[in-house]
Amino acid sequence: MRRSLAPSQLAKRKPEGSASDEEDWHPESVTQKRQKSNIEVNSRDCFLSPFRKPLTQLTNRPQCLDSSQHEAFIRSILSKPFKVPIPNYQGPLGLRALGIKRAGLRHALHDPLEEGALVLYEPPPLSAHDHLKLDREKLPVHVVVDPILSKILRPHQREGVKFLWECVTSRRIPGSHGCIMADEMGLGKTLQCITLMWTLLRQSPEGKPEIDKAVVVSPSSLVRNWSNEVHKWLGGRIQPLAIDGGSKEEIDQKLASFMNQRGSRVPSPILIISYETFRLHAEALQRGSVGLVICDEGHRLKNSENQTYQALNSLNTSRRVLISGTPIQNDLLEYFSLVHFVNSGILGTAQEFKKHFELPILKGRDADASEDARQKGEERLRELVSIVNRCLIRRTSDILSKYLPVKIEQVVCCRLTPLQTELYRRFLKQAKPMEELRAGKMSVSSLSSITSLKKLCNHPGLIYEKCVEEEEGFVGALDLFPPGYSCKSVEPQLSGKMLVLDYILAVTRRTSSDKVVLVSNYTQTLDLFERLCRLRRYLYVRLDGTMSIKKRAKVVERFNNPSSPDFIFMLSSKAGGCGLNLIGANRLVMFDPDWNPANDEQAMARVWRDGQKKTCYIYRLLSAGTIEEKIFQRQTHKKALSSCVVDEEQDVERHFSLGELRELFTLNEAMPSDTHDKLRCRRCVNGRQVRPPAEGSDCTSDLAQWHHSADKRGVPDAVLLAAWDAAVTFAFHQRSHEEQRGVL
Repeated sequence: MRRSLAPSQLAKRKPEGSASDEEDWHPESVTQKRQKSNIEVNSRDCFLSPFRKPLTQLTNRPQCLDSSQHEAFIRSILSKPFKVPIPNYQGPLGLRALGIKRAGLRHALHDPLEEGALVLYEPPPLSAHDHLKLDREKLPVHVVVDPILSKILRPHQREGVKFLWECVTSRRIPGSHGCIMADEMGLGKTLQCITLMWTLLRQSPEGKPEIDKAVVVSPSSLVRNWSNEVHKWLGGRIQPLAIDGGSKEEIDQKLASFMNQRGSRVPSPILIISYETFRLHAEALQRGSVGLVICDEGHRLKNSENQTYQALNSLNTSRRVLISGTPIQNDLLEYFSLVHFVNSGILGTAQEFKKHFELPILKGRDADASEDARQKGEERLRELVSIVNRCLIRRTSDILSKYLPVKIEQVVCCRLTPLQTELYRRFLKQAKPMEELRAGKMSVSSLSSITSLKKLCNHPGLIYEKCVEEEEGFVGALDLFPPGYSCKSVEPQLSGKMLVLDYILAVTRRTSSDKVVLVSNYTQTLDLFERLCRLRRYLYVRLDGTMSIKKRAKVVERFNNPSSPDFIFMLSSKAGGCGLNLIGANRLVMFDPDWNPANDEQAMARVWRDGQKKTCYIYRLLSAGTIEEKIFQRQTHKKALSSCVVDEEQDVERHFSLGELRELFTLNEAMPSDTHDKLRCRRCVNGRQVRPPAEGSDCTSDLAQWHHSADKRGVPDAVLLAAWDAAVTFAFHQRSHEEQRGVL
């Protein structure tokens, strides 16, 4: 390369700032410049290359900016608007600066003007003067239910949520924060309470959450169901803490962690716990305060003396909701206990209640009461009902007819087999209770033989061991059994009800894809069902008191799956059938009646509920003319009390007169139905119905307003028709409503 073309030489050829790019360049001027003094060489007027910028001079002298330039530069930085550090962000920046509290009016969490909005609270209208006078930052706002819930609530549920919210926020009864949700089964009490909890946890008229924590106490079999329902309706918006097992230390630690949560955004604001676990660990929950407590199946708290009631009553919360699908019995002490739990003091103390309400009402009901006493009793009863109804809401299941398919309920009387009849007669002759009752005496312990009669009605095999041991009432009865009989076999032909059940299951299996729920009070009867299923090769699942809570939830979920091969679900009514959702089946058989009608109602509501798509058939099997019909008659006349549990031999003398007890120990073989005979039905001639029930009658009507069938004529169920000749003597049947108006 020629030296003249080197970069160092080219830089000398053209001085910076020359007048013209085309002007000639003379190297002599460069030579002359080199001869200048050192000061001139180091000056800023030296020639610079137009092709590249000079490097910054290295000097120890600091460069100082002009102060006015510096101030201008800083002001330009601070005056730039904030930019959201998200690429291509197009959203609004808003008026709120980071870290600075927003000034201005409060706003409702959800739009109260949106179509279908459920507004629980509306601020009072303010005049222009009030707007100027009041602090705008403290004005109350609308409380609106979250649209994800309000869109799925039915009209009666919207009404229920509003009632609950007004009660727990003391807007119905000033100074009281509790209520009783007593809707019948299947009306969505759980969903209404979840809506209430979610609303209280998120908003209030003050623009902040009303509560920070809530506790749900339920039977152990429903803990997992509550957790599933919360997830179902709220998705991942909330994480409930469900405690359904674990060691004492683990449970105490979870409860302590729950109670220690603070602030407006608690990680797990809902605790779901069983009554048993709550009672054992109540101390951990009493160390702090809770915003709301909900007691499912709250009729357990009708006795204010039990430990569960006292443990819950000592919980530090004023907002209390008691859920009970069971009709509250006409017992004044139950009224007081339940109302006193949710709203302490609204009925006074126990002594004041007894003096002001209980004694006058009971005196007024006495057959020998004077006109004044009767009138005073009626006045006090009306006063009591008016107070209770301010904090109690109850709707009946006839509302469901708008949303659910038709339900056909059938009470089926079955004749006893010759073996059952002979065993029954022999027992009535030998049993000591009959002798004592004839003499005007009554022994509570001897009335345990009622259980033996009920088991005999189910199947003779259930009392076979008593016959072997020749217990009271069954002396010499072993000879009546067929030769070679074994209690390990089923032998359905030895029991009228078991024979009818065998036909019902076989015809259902053969002619449809329906599934069946079998309900009994006795685990021994469930054992018989199992043997029958194995004999007929039916796939089944069984839920009784021996099954763990976690397994119960899995079993129910599997059975409800349409692809599940299980045909039969066996349920012990004593093992917490309350609240289970068994919509996978649409036929339910109540194999034996319970003394308490509420238990039967609870069991029968397992299949006819939200989510059911098929017509439902309910079969209540009774042995004709026996103690089972007597029990059923007490139910239909609404005389049964929740505390009347004869099988456990408690308080029998309180609830049965000697005449009623004598009637229990009789057998009416002449009539196809002792119950129909007692009704003295005017619509039937010679046992046949000649006039239909009154228009508008349904399953909730009195039994006299049901259809009565002494033969197959008019029976609406093809399965029952096929089983009629096996052992059926009479049937009562009724529909929930005439036609299916729509299933949601």
